[in-house]
Amino acid sequence: MVKEKIMSVKVLWEDSIPGGSHGSFIMKRDTILKVTDIVGNGNLVALFYNMDNKLERYNMADTLKAQHTFFLSKGNVCYSDMGRILCSIVDSSCTWHDTISGMSNTDTIATKYGALNYQKAHNNMYRNAQDSVLIELSKWGLDRRDLVANVNFFSKVTANEQGVLSFVSDNSKPGDFVELRFEMNVLVVLASSQHVLDPSPRYSPNPFALTSLKCSSAGPYDLCRNLCPENGRGFYNTELIFR
Repeated sequence: MVKEKIMSVKVLWEDSIPGGSHGSFIMKRDTILKVTDIVGNGNLVALFYNMDNKLERYNMADTLKAQHTFFLSKGNVCYSDMGRILCSIVDSSCTWHDTISGMSNTDTIATKYGALNYQKAHNNMYRNAQDSVLIELSKWGLDRRDLVANVNFFSKVTANEQGVLSFVSDNSKPGDFVELRFEMNVLVVLASSQHVLDPSPRYSPNPFALTSLKCSSAGPYDLCRNLCPENGRGFYNTELIFR
């Protein structure tokens, strides 16, 4: 099969997510977001919403079912709950991104690391992913009702025959990256927070570098489009709304 090259023509902007911090922004169709794990062994919580209709958002179940997988890697896409593709993983030096474990909340952080609030520690307070995501959602008119299952980029979780989940440490090395090409205009919500199953007793969320690039649309020989027949239909359904 002929493989297409993803033509990135220019850098649009560069930014970062400090460890324990969060952010949200719009990625337009035919742009790439490159996320780099600067330190290694990081976890970046991510949620995706169709910016043109925020009722449409990332759907973990459909993403996994359509692509017959338990995790995400290069070639996979993130499906919406309307059978369209929000973004595609066009490149990734990290071969496993967790999709099923959810995110930390006030109780999980307090149980594992203790409670350290702003009154005691100011900007060194312990933050949890759920509150971070809710802060970002509120900036766009969304709230707790709009929380859905998230992607944990750079983290790996396996399951044994009994279905018990285990966190795999050091899945991501310093400098590992993932490149997401956006197939529609997408609201991206990110939070740097240790994985909810990370056994480390020390609170130490990692920083991430962000780079946005302009790119070409997915062509007929695109890796993500041709990963499976379901993806071909997903791209077709997505492209219908941009005719």
